[in-house]
Amino acid sequence: MSHLRGRRAASRTVRIAPCTAALAAVCVLASGPGFAASADPAGPAGPAASAAAPTPGPSALKTIDPVAFRSSVAKAAAKLMVPGAVVLLRTPQGTFRATVGATAFDGTRPPSTADHVRIASNTKTMTGALIALLAQDGKLALDDPVSRHVEGVPGGDRITLAQLLTMRSGLYNYTNAPELSASMDADPGKVRTPREMLDIAFRHLPNFAPGTSYEYSNTNYVLLGLVAEKAGGRPLARQFQDRLFAPLGLGGTSLPAPDDVSLTDPYSHGYMYGGSAYALVDQPYPPELSAAARSGKLKPVDYTHQNPSYAGAAGAAVSTADDLAGWIRALVTGKVLGPAAQRQWRSSPQAEDPDRPDGQKYGHGIAYQRFGPGAAMYYHGGELPGYNSFIGHDPENDVTLVIWTNLTLSPDGRTTAQALLPGVLNQVYRGLSLPTAGG
Repeated sequence: MSHLRGRRAASRTVRIAPCTAALAAVCVLASGPGFAASADPAGPAGPAASAAAPTPGPSALKTIDPVAFRSSVAKAAAKLMVPGAVVLLRTPQGTFRATVGATAFDGTRPPSTADHVRIASNTKTMTGALIALLAQDGKLALDDPVSRHVEGVPGGDRITLAQLLTMRSGLYNYTNAPELSASMDADPGKVRTPREMLDIAFRHLPNFAPGTSYEYSNTNYVLLGLVAEKAGGRPLARQFQDRLFAPLGLGGTSLPAPDDVSLTDPYSHGYMYGGSAYALVDQPYPPELSAAARSGKLKPVDYTHQNPSYAGAAGAAVSTADDLAGWIRALVTGKVLGPAAQRQWRSSPQAEDPDRPDGQKYGHGIAYQRFGPGAAMYYHGGELPGYNSFIGHDPENDVTLVIWTNLTLSPDGRTTAQALLPGVLNQVYRGLSLPTAGG
């Protein structure tokens, strides 16, 4: 769920987690002065925005060639052997769509930006926004200890809501537990409650003291879902609908009921080679599995209707590319939160690695990366068995990007939406020449 899984080398998404590997690679190309301040009245353009007025310069954007754009996506998708993929790009030049393959393995219906897919850890952007709204309402404070809202959290009187939001609680990531993936494979339709997932996490010692380090953990966001339900006085799905989806007209987006494994038509099936553990933990494909998948002797498993209730507030939502594009742009540009809450949200990302202050940052349900002269993006990723996805918005250049694929991992073990990302960025931004999945 981009991140539902514990991130590979700190960059694979849970893959209920944010998908950050591709942007991490891009950041090494960044050069020149700091990211210029935005004119957005909701706040600065990024966590390290300068107070000085920006100096006008040449556009960071290329003129996009629609044919080259679609060709690049198709070539990369073929290399990754994904059954189907969608890339939706919006820039000041217009809207560009690239759709590849089919919505079902060996199927014929091409995917579209209206297809429903499981968005995994992109759900965290919604949970983080709801927590910010509840703080805006005065129903909680981000410096509250989680014990004020949820009982039974080990060391909960020393873990703040802000530390949960920024992945700095130290709590064990329950999706790393081998017993969970084994249970999911044995009974894929089973309803799994947030408390059951927390019980798994709390059987393990914390990995570090609160606030002393960073580690992506889905436990944090499952806890935040319970916090939101108590503070908001209503089920999480209802609050998402009333406060996020309905006001923005996101009719294709929902948090399904725990016992609902269906997807609304139109939808794409989702596939992965092997068992659930390959999406939930950093367990690489063995060479024999990779070889069998590449040769076609091994068919991928259809995970479309595996019950996502284990992901909850960390990654169980369903959406469409059209809705996700509207969502991430609205969130970043101040259409969801009030001005003060927006400033706090946009300044929340902190460096994941303190030795790399200009590297990847993670904040209140959002990642942030400067990746080129005059270009930076607020983004997240999603990964769970069956699907991989990426959503991002660059407020300086008004670029919105959504990618989803219906194969979690390529036969050689790459997260597929993330692997498509560098090629798309090459088409959009000047000064980038990133290695792409298409070669």
